Amino acid sequence: MLKFYYSGAPNPTKIALFLEEAGLPYEPVPVDTRKGEQHKPEFLAVNPNAKVPAIVDGDVTVFDSNAILLYLAEKTGKFLPPKSDKLRAELLSWLMFVGTGVGPYSGQSVHFRHYAPDKEKNEYAVNRYAFEAQRHYGILDARLAKQKYMVGDTYTIVDMDVWGWARLIPTVLGEPSWAKFPNLKRLVDEISARPAAQRAVALKDKHTWKTDMDDEARKFMFRHLGEKVT
Repeated sequence: MLKFYYSGAPNPTKIALFLEEAGLPYEPVPVDTRKGEQHKPEFLAVNPNAKVPAIVDGDVTVFDSNAILLYLAEKTGKFLPPKSDKLRAELLSWLMFVGTGVGPYSGQSVHFRHYAPDKEKNEYAVNRYAFEAQRHYGILDARLAKQKYMVGDTYTIVDMDVWGWARLIPTVLGEPSWAKFPNLKRLVDEISARPAAQRAVALKDKHTWKTDMDDEARKFMFRHLGEKVT
C-alpha cells in the first residue's frame, strides 16, 4: 500500500485531496515538524530535503508536492486534461507556476508575517513576499476569469495544486484579501465543498500534533536561527 508522509500544511493537504479524489488506498504517516520528525534518519531516507509531503509507492519514492501530483495523475490516468500537446503544455506550465511562485512566496509571506521574531525589522521582507504572493494570486484570478478551471473545462491536478495554497489566502495576505480574487475564491469554494476535500482537510485530525511554537519547535522548523551561513 502507498505510504503518504504528511502534515496539515498546504502542500501535503493537496496530495491528500488527490488521494481522496482518486480513491487510492494509502497509509498516512504523520510527520510532526514541530517535533523535528522531518530530520530523523528514517524520513531523510525518503526525502533528503526534510520536507513533507513524500510518498513511497512500492519501490518508487517521490518527494515534492508537484512531482507527486504529476506522478499519481500519470500513474492513474486521473485528473489530467484531454490529451493534446497544447493542454499538456498548459498543465505543466501552471504546475510549475504554483511550484516555483505561488507556494514559495506564500510560504515566505506567512513566515515573515506570523513567525519572524521581530516583525519591525522585517518590514521590507513582509512587503516583498506579500507583494509577490498577491501578484501571483492575481495572475491565477485573471486566468479563472476566462474559464472554469485552470486548464480549460476539466478539473485537474493544477486546480488541486492551486487549492492547496489559495484556500489560505487570508493567512498569507490578511483577512480582507479575498475581495481581490473573486474568481479564485469561486474555485476554492467549489473544491472545498467536495467530499474528498473535506476528508483531505480532516486527515490531520486523526493524529495528535505538537501545537506550541516554542524554542524547540523553532529550532526544528527554522534551523537558520541556530546556524549562520559564513
